[in-house]
Amino acid sequence: MSVPDTIGINPGLLLIWLIAFIVLYTVLTRFIYDPLTNVLNERRNRIAKGLEDAAAAARARENAETEAEKILAQARSEAQKVIDEARGRGDDVAATIEQEARQEAAKIQYDAQTEAVAMRNAELGNLREQVLNISVAVAGRILNENITKSKQKALVNSFIAELPEGAKGISGAVEVVSAMPLTAAEQKNVQSQVGADEVDFSVDPDILGGLIVRWPGGLVDGSVRSQLSSLSRSLN
Repeated sequence: MSVPDTIGINPGLLLIWLIAFIVLYTVLTRFIYDPLTNVLNERRNRIAKGLEDAAAAARARENAETEAEKILAQARSEAQKVIDEARGRGDDVAATIEQEARQEAAKIQYDAQTEAVAMRNAELGNLREQVLNISVAVAGRILNENITKSKQKALVNSFIAELPEGAKGISGAVEVVSAMPLTAAEQKNVQSQVGADEVDFSVDPDILGGLIVRWPGGLVDGSVRSQLSSLSRSLN
């Protein structure tokens, strides 16, 4: 009796089972296990790739957010710069407008003062002849004599345009103040007596008559107002 028979195993049946197992294993391996393994591997690869893509997308989004924040920060900086420049230009424009307004106001004031002085001098010039006639008439009555035209002229020149002593031979810038506007001939005569190349003529009715001569080195007051003040002090 053989060993298989001794242990109760049928060799033919065992061979059939072995062949069936090999066939089943081959079928399962070829048609089920390998395709399933391939599907699982493919799925695992897709998942891994999806995870990689998701990570890459997250990094890209993070980079995009960082870049966007950088762009926004730059845009804010540029906007603030534009605002500051606009504000600066606005301040400059306001300062320029204010300066121009001040200059215009000063010009208007200067022009008004100049015009007022010119009108005053013109009025004083018109009154000069009247003052002369009244003065001559009063002097004639006081002196009980008729005053000729030549004496009239001499009196007028003496009262209005006579240069005081000590005001001759002056150099430099000189200012001559009279109570009434001097004629061109009187100005020329005064300038020739003073001797200065630069003489500025101005009018101050408050001095009443005579001339005041000023220069950087001194002053000679030959005004009627000064003479009356001296007379009043001497009487007191």
